[in-house]
Amino acid sequence: MTARDCQRLRQSRLVAAALLLWIGLAQLAVAGQASGNSSSGSPGQGPVPIPIEREILAAAKGGHHDRAIRLFETLPAGQTPSNRLLEAAFQSYLRLGQAERALTIYTRLVPAGRPDPPVSLRDLARSFISGHARDPQEYVRIAAYTAMAEVGDATMLPLLEDGLLDSSLLVRARAVEGLGRVGERAKRAGKPMPTTALKRALQDPAPPVRIAALTALGDIGDPTDHATLDTMTQLARAGEGPIHVFALAALLKLGHAQALEEIINAATLPEPDVRMAAIGVLGRLKRPATLSLLAQSVYDPEESVRAFAAGALGEFGDPSAIGALTHAMGDDSPRVRSIAAVSVGRLGLAHAKPLLRQAARDPVELVRAGAVEGLLRLGEADAVLLAAELAKHDSPSARSAAAQALGLAGNRRALPVLEQLLADQQPQPRLAAARALGKVGDRAGLPPLKKALADNDPAIRITAAGSVLTVLAQQSREKG
Repeated sequence: MTARDCQRLRQSRLVAAALLLWIGLAQLAVAGQASGNSSSGSPGQGPVPIPIEREILAAAKGGHHDRAIRLFETLPAGQTPSNRLLEAAFQSYLRLGQAERALTIYTRLVPAGRPDPPVSLRDLARSFISGHARDPQEYVRIAAYTAMAEVGDATMLPLLEDGLLDSSLLVRARAVEGLGRVGERAKRAGKPMPTTALKRALQDPAPPVRIAALTALGDIGDPTDHATLDTMTQLARAGEGPIHVFALAALLKLGHAQALEEIINAATLPEPDVRMAAIGVLGRLKRPATLSLLAQSVYDPEESVRAFAAGALGEFGDPSAIGALTHAMGDDSPRVRSIAAVSVGRLGLAHAKPLLRQAARDPVELVRAGAVEGLLRLGEADAVLLAAELAKHDSPSARSAAAQALGLAGNRRALPVLEQLLADQQPQPRLAAARALGKVGDRAGLPPLKKALADNDPAIRITAAGSVLTVLAQQSREKG
């Protein structure tokens, strides 16, 4: 290689090095510009500009929630709303009945691990229920009114009254039950009760709705309201199947003692549905003179009547019923055995545990679930383990039965199993678990219930919302 060739090689290397240095400096310059733009608050990055935030807040404060939401939803993805702005958007979504979108804001306001503000969570749960009260799908409306009936929230009174006009008899029946629950709480607090709507329900064409109205008015009605008493008397005299029995029960609760003898007579009539109604009513009334009749009814030739008798004995709660329930636990019908097992637990007899442990080995999962609930009622710690095994059963109905068995007030040990069932692939166990968590009533159940608010099935979202309200109400009572 000549001296000139060596010189040319050195020059080419210097040019290449200079070019690489220039490219590196250019890349640094671009990166620095991007960083400068990000920190300087250019469009689409950083906090929401103050004028836009003020406009959204003013719209929300002025009740123009649709405008507030339109402005909020047009914010660039990179802008970070303040908590004040998020709260305004949350409230606007609630006012517009868009609970699912409000939930997305709530999770930003209250990240996982932070304590829930009870008022905001309560408003969110109410919105999930009320927002579906007029859903076009009947099963969704039924879920909404079932939640209202279980919660008994006076703020939902207008919706409950509207439910009396629904085309679905199940929705109307649940609405009546809800009115009755609200009325019971109002009566205890010395406040006005929704009896006017309940009286209208006495004229409903569907027997289940009239029966629900009779039951509610019997509990909260006015013994001096002669017009309503006359209507009940007419229904009692009509002899129209079970309605006749429930009218008599309402009259009895309002002071007409002679109605008891007629209910007792109805428990021996040929029609099974009338006998069932009479037995169920007598179990709730708990009149000592009727206990022997209920005990004898576990020998009825009709399976449905025997099942009602087993349930009525548990509701009656007299320990002397253990003999009749022991017989019922050997019934050929799994349904009767299951209900009898639950009722044995309701009697509170510790010496009945061996009987229930034997039932927990029954080949039918429904009976095992009843035995588990009975054992839980008697404080048997191992019953949760039995329920956990049942919660892994191949049948969705068996897993649902396990969830139902675990739904006992204060049963904190059930929470892990119910949380597992709340993630089940089938909707039936998820629905049962969501309802059971509300019955347990423990605040530790709120995190899984909040997750269930995002379930893909609206009925489960509604049921979870109802359970959230139940838990919050329980916590409020305990603090009070």
